[in-house]
Amino acid sequence: MKIALGSDHRGDIVTADLATYLKGQGHETIVVGTCGGEACDYPDDAYQVAKAVSENRADRGILACGSGIGMSIAANKVDGIRAALVFDDVSAGRSRRHNDANVLCVSPEMTTLDQIRQIVDTWLETDFEGGRHTRRVEKIRAIERGEDPAELNIESADTTSA
Repeated sequence: MKIALGSDHRGDIVTADLATYLKGQGHETIVVGTCGGEACDYPDDAYQVAKAVSENRADRGILACGSGIGMSIAANKVDGIRAALVFDDVSAGRSRRHNDANVLCVSPEMTTLDQIRQIVDTWLETDFEGGRHTRRVEKIRAIERGEDPAELNIESADTTSA
């Protein structure tokens, strides 16, 4: 899998670690930039990673900033991106199974590198479930187009469960 990586100055260590870690697992990585320990603006790398994923130059993206919040907000502004801020394995799996998240956002201030590696492993190994979740992802796409998702008539394989 080809994975785009980006961070602000607080996430540089995570990006460097994950680039090596993921290559060791056989993934191809694209590092969009590093801050070299100097302060830099998280929207710049968030945009580059999100664009790489939205334009299919990368299969998925991973972003790291102090809290993970800024990266998540910025990445989600790019059409086709479903960025999820994740702090544990449960939310990592759910972001893939239920939301088909294609960009993972992590916080080195709230999680250790070992925890982040485990989150990344779970996130990369988990597939999208489809079914009723497909309908919901389609509604997210409708919102991106400026449409009211409640007005859409979207069928899915499973409309009976929550």
